[in-house]
Amino acid sequence: MKKLREILDKQAPLFEKGGKFEKFHAIYELHDTGLFTPGEVTKTAAHVRDGLDLKRMMITVAVGLVPCILMALYNTGYQIHHAIAEGAKPLDVWQTSVYGLFGFGYDPDSVLACGVHGLLYWLPVFVATMLTGFVVEVTTAVLRKHEVNEGFLVTGFLIPLTLPATIPLWQVVLGTAFGIVFAKEVFGGTGMNFLNPALTARAFLFFAYPGQISGDQVWVAADFAGIDSYSGATWLAQAAVDGGALSQVSWFDAFIGRVPGSMGETSTAACILGALLLIATRIGSWRTMLGIIMGTFTMATLLNMVGSETNPMLALSFKWHVVLGGWAFGTVFMATDPVSSAFTNVGKLYYGFFIGILVVLVRAVNPAYPEGMMLAILFMNMFAPLIDHYVVRANIKRREARYA
Repeated sequence: MKKLREILDKQAPLFEKGGKFEKFHAIYELHDTGLFTPGEVTKTAAHVRDGLDLKRMMITVAVGLVPCILMALYNTGYQIHHAIAEGAKPLDVWQTSVYGLFGFGYDPDSVLACGVHGLLYWLPVFVATMLTGFVVEVTTAVLRKHEVNEGFLVTGFLIPLTLPATIPLWQVVLGTAFGIVFAKEVFGGTGMNFLNPALTARAFLFFAYPGQISGDQVWVAADFAGIDSYSGATWLAQAAVDGGALSQVSWFDAFIGRVPGSMGETSTAACILGALLLIATRIGSWRTMLGIIMGTFTMATLLNMVGSETNPMLALSFKWHVVLGGWAFGTVFMATDPVSSAFTNVGKLYYGFFIGILVVLVRAVNPAYPEGMMLAILFMNMFAPLIDHYVVRANIKRREARYA
């Protein structure tokens, strides 16, 4: 490492102001601060000293995503193998052909076989996302003459987890670039965006290419045409059509995550493990999570009291809402984004509460779009500054009345 430090120090003058490669300083700074602690230190008393910087925060969130990533690998392979066991055929993709070289077979009970097969689907999407993010981040940093932000580290993990296994890689590249540029960079970069970049990328893909991010086959990566006994639709989609569909499935399977869906969103159990880490390290707000739980419970209970024979989603109970779709993943990793969510403590409770209200309303009132969590968070991202404004104004009025 000492030799590497010497090499970087020797090249530094070339990238500093007046140097031959001055306009590429962002690229040099990316490697310098990524490999070593910056040499600048705080010397005066006018600044807050904290051991938690942006890199450590991003790394902690990435560690919290590990259970979801592992479950994404397992469940993607499990859904393929389960479909094949029912008589379906693998989709004609290179992943299945390469998987055949390992000789594991298609046993849905083999955790290793499912994990290896799932890795062949998840890894290309992850690599495409990271490479796209790196190119876009470095390009914008060079053009705008500022340092490369570390904010994309977590976004690069989140985007693949919100996508189906069969998403075309060119769409991954396009969606990632759109999310970074139009949800973050145009507003000034990391820390300045009011929309969650990962959710913006998924929303763009959902509305631009619905055929590749919805339907039956995309969730299980298998062709079950001609098989009447098997469906690859998500359980939320099935519940929106037939209220009795969930009576034939296991709530525990939904909690663990062995259900069709986006690669990393299916496991509530994995999300809970991530939530414990984020709350313990105070990176993820427990107030936001609690607000979402309260909002979901309140709206689900009210709609259960109303009921409807024509709309089975009105009867979907709270315990099912929290294990289906991306509810848990959005609650833990998306809604708690410290940049796009509310800043004030009270505001976080209101922010989360209205997300919980909206996700149930979207699921119940709009059967054509049974998910809801993505739209609920993006919608409340826009109102987070307004919530904080009124919370701050209320605090000011309360203090003025106290000391009048």
